[in-house]
Amino acid sequence: MRPVHLAPNQPRQFYRGGTKIAAFRRFDEGVDVEQGPEDWVGSTVARFGSDEGLSRLPAGGLLRDAIAADPLGYLGPAHVDAYGDDPSLLVKLLDAGERLPVHCHPNREFAQMHLGSRHGKTEAWIVIGTSGSSPTVYLGFTTDVEQAELDSWLASQDPEAMLGHLNAIQVKVGDTVLVPAGTPHAIGEGAFVVELQEPTDFSVILEWKSFGLPDIADGQLGLPADLAIRCLDRTAWPAARRDGCVTRDAASRGLPGSASGTVRMLPEAADPFFRAEEIIPGGATRLDASFALLVVLEGTGHLETDNGDTVDLQAGDTVLVPYDAGATTISGSCRIVRCLPPLPRS
Repeated sequence: MRPVHLAPNQPRQFYRGGTKIAAFRRFDEGVDVEQGPEDWVGSTVARFGSDEGLSRLPAGGLLRDAIAADPLGYLGPAHVDAYGDDPSLLVKLLDAGERLPVHCHPNREFAQMHLGSRHGKTEAWIVIGTSGSSPTVYLGFTTDVEQAELDSWLASQDPEAMLGHLNAIQVKVGDTVLVPAGTPHAIGEGAFVVELQEPTDFSVILEWKSFGLPDIADGQLGLPADLAIRCLDRTAWPAARRDGCVTRDAASRGLPGSASGTVRMLPEAADPFFRAEEIIPGGATRLDASFALLVVLEGTGHLETDNGDTVDLQAGDTVLVPYDAGATTISGSCRIVRCLPPLPRS
């Protein structure tokens, strides 16, 4: 097995975006710059209620099928022992061409009970680009919200009331934000992020009318509305809770637990769901064997495996590294986000 480049994979969305993806990926054609705000990288899952979104390998076959045929080769024995043939990871490039609606995602317990999935949808954002004077994301309610008040917002479809009760957080390149499942949130216009998440497309949308969705049923996962909304965390997010999920300039200063040649980008609370590290540019960085998805942020470089395979790297590339590629060495002047699945459970 050898590392391979992955082509853009943009299942059509209801919100606008895609120009930053096109520029980043260096594609003049084949990238949707209107309704393609998400590039699903290394995806083994489809959009909810659809067959769109599955990644294909350069030879044309689905990555999902290739992993199912050789899970040990792609994922490694420790991962397979813990998770079977499920990579337990989805990575996206997300270009918010307009503000996303206020929404939330179910946690694992809710998903297992009501959606037949062992994955919920905890996610994290690594900000890699911004535009506008004050790029902003929204995370968690500022105060406890009673069910009657929430019902009133849903009935009136009042975006000002919803946004006004969320923590508004201005972000810049290098910041990271962990979004636990259940948290009400939105990404503001102008934010361009690498998103790591549990591998599902489970979203409960609170704000549908202004985005052209006909009614509440379009964002409730096929569940009764009063059931779907139970996955929402209505409790307050005071400053300490909010700040514990936001890391300023993570790429520059790193977090405890960074390995040699890398910078850890997400707090330990993310480890049961996914991990991310930035490869430090310059010199040569040796990385242990692992299933990984690489996003090359800038510069050029070179990846070499212990098996003797080589891959050239440049800004905008997304690269799949199978476990059986073995340990790899990355050299050059490129900056890379290495996205990894959760650590195997004991």
